[in-house]
Amino acid sequence: MIILGIDPGTATTGFGIIQSTKKSSEFTLVDFGVVSTKKTSPDAERLKILADDIEELIKKFKPDAVGIEKLFFTTNQKTVMTVSQARGVILLICQNHKIPIFEFTPLQVKSFICGYGKAEKKQVQYVVQKTFNLKSSPKPDDAADALAIALCAGHHFTKNLRING
Repeated sequence: MIILGIDPGTATTGFGIIQSTKKSSEFTLVDFGVVSTKKTSPDAERLKILADDIEELIKKFKPDAVGIEKLFFTTNQKTVMTVSQARGVILLICQNHKIPIFEFTPLQVKSFICGYGKAEKKQVQYVVQKTFNLKSSPKPDDAADALAIALCAGHHFTKNLRING
């Protein structure tokens, strides 16, 4: 089973791809990285680049489920709007491919990964690094966040399979 985790953004969208092992509660790292766009490009062009790259990831890795971060902003309205647009594009593509979608707030991701919803970003990165036996934390931060989201989605997806399967 392949899980795609996504930390949405317009300038940088992190992605992390993991695969379940024989024990469905354990995962191995497949790939991670970011989709980047130029801040000087028009929004429509940036969203097209994001859509094309997410489409390619889905075609290449054929995920069984997708985890995506829910928006949790209170201050910067401009950022909220552009990230919302990016999330919308990603959700539409996943829905078009009929991939189950799991959405998590940053608080839920931190609670699952670290056991504490107000954990620092570095704590989440450390747990991701140790989970996949990496020499250092995945870079950039958006990719590490996407892997944490993928772990949450993988856990919830396999739990639902056991309950409903």
